[in-house]
Amino acid sequence: MARRKQSVTIKHVAADAGVSLQTVSRVINKEPNVRPEMIERVQLSIKKLGYVPSIAAQRMGGSRSYLILALNDRERTIEAWRLREGTDWVDQMLLGGMLTCARHGYRLIVELIDTHSDHIERELLGAIAALQPDGVILTPPHSENSLIIDLLVDYKISFARIGSIKPGPGFALTMDDQRAARLATDHLIELGHSRIGFISGPDDYELSGWRVDGWREAMTAAGLDTAGLLAEGDFSYASGLRAARELLDSTIAPTAIIASNDQMALATLEVSRERGIEIPANLSLISFDDTPIVRFTHPPLTAVVQPIAEVSARAVELIIADRAGSKHADEPIVVPATIVLRSSTVPPGNA
Repeated sequence: MARRKQSVTIKHVAADAGVSLQTVSRVINKEPNVRPEMIERVQLSIKKLGYVPSIAAQRMGGSRSYLILALNDRERTIEAWRLREGTDWVDQMLLGGMLTCARHGYRLIVELIDTHSDHIERELLGAIAALQPDGVILTPPHSENSLIIDLLVDYKISFARIGSIKPGPGFALTMDDQRAARLATDHLIELGHSRIGFISGPDDYELSGWRVDGWREAMTAAGLDTAGLLAEGDFSYASGLRAARELLDSTIAPTAIIASNDQMALATLEVSRERGIEIPANLSLISFDDTPIVRFTHPPLTAVVQPIAEVSARAVELIIADRAGSKHADEPIVVPATIVLRSSTVPPGNA
């Protein structure tokens, strides 16, 4: 009777091939200095028995766990899940990270850590002890958290910092948020807008400041004033409502608004509807993120497209290469954002 595939273990492969468990593990892990005839024997047994290597079997060959741990902001992720507002940022991170891990025989595991918690060290050490990851991906705002960074350095764990350009340990990767904000602002300036409002993100995300800087740079370069045109948000829909009302209540209201994420852009769209302000005839609107929903609003929103999947894929590649002893550049790695033009932006006063 043929053995059921799901019951086959590394022990069965070793017995069938007539070799040790260590030899099977070394072949699975593609370790050097294994004789060709041994490789062939093990591979024939794997094929014959229908064996699928497990992470546990891979770990037997050495210190690698074949796991990469991604840390995401617990508070905001859970809030978005509970409110069913969508977490496309997380989805795209998983898309790039998981597929790239799979190509290299790795697995990606996501842990939610609250960067404001007094228990960060305990939570992170618990995850590290349980998973023994080969590397860690830090997403904003964790990518700027010195406690987390120092802890990973102390434990000699390879890590990547998404949304960070600061010098220091780990791989810094950025989507160049400052340039992205300039792209959005320049587009509106080219259309003829001079009063361009900007809704920022929360201060604990360093990229929020970069986006404000990019908007200011583009406005200053065009000789345009920014006074009264900046409103603060925190990436939530509610904060977008407040910020949009603040901008539209100003003495000289903006003819265009850039929101630092899609939730705040959707809130701006709602405030405009409440007040009978037609988009884009009376107000042009640009968002960051380009999550699926902004393509189906009325009108569809012009948006800055963040290459999150590409960035997380690159982070995985860097960690795996580092584990293999490859050299790498110390400068931040830039995977630039782009802008997609839709019908929410037109010249001022034009339908």
